[in-house]
Formats: sequence, C-alpha cells, structure tokens
Amino acid sequence: MKIIVPVIGLCAGILLGIKSGIVLPYTMMAYGGVGILACLDTVLGGVRADMEHQFQMRIFVSGFFLNGIVAIGLVWLGKQLNMDLSIAAIVVFGSRIFYNFSKIRRFLLNKRQKEAMIGEE
Repeated sequence: MKIIVPVIGLCAGILLGIKSGIVLPYTMMAYGGVGILACLDTVLGGVRADMEHQFQMRIFVSGFFLNGIVAIGLVWLGKQLNMDLSIAAIVVFGSRIFYNFSKIRRFLLNKRQKEAMIGEE
C-alpha cells in the first residue's frame, strides 16, 4: 500500500511540471536532467523496497531530496572545474534505474509464476 505514495508523488510532480509552464533556460538543462534522473532513481528504489517489504518513508523522502541535491551539486562542481561531470551522474543513476527496474520486473514475473503454480494445485 505504501507503493502508492511514490507513484502519486511522481504523477503529481509530472502534472505540476507540465501545467506550471516553467521552462528551464538552456544553461540549466543539465541540472534539471540530472536532478530528474536522481529523483526517478529514488522513486524506483522506493517501489522496489516496498515490494521487498523494506520501504521506509524517512529513507525515501531523504533519498529523494538528497540524491537530487547531490546530483545537481556534482553537475555544478563539474561546471566550475570545466569538466562534464554530468556524464558520471547519468551513468550512475541510469545504471541504478535499470537495476531497480529489473528487480521490479523480476519480482512481478516471479509473483505471477507463483500465483499460477498455486492456481494449478
């Protein structure tokens, strides 16, 4: 049931972002993109944790905001050093998103397989 909180938050954030009409300037696009990746990683991690019955709201909320802040800070630091550190954040968060998504997919497939086996008995 706790899985509903991250999903509702994600949907509300998407709708709010679309309806707000705020457009990021081109110079801020790297910050926004990496921040979104970090937050998406946290949402998928929260869904996975809920499926594994390990979800804790404190960890989810702190991870959501702190991951976003650290990712944006990494991009900012890279700009100050004249390096493209956003690539590092994209690789890390991208791989974590794929990992969490694969765990969720595996959990759902195994759950359906177990339900089918129980139904046959």
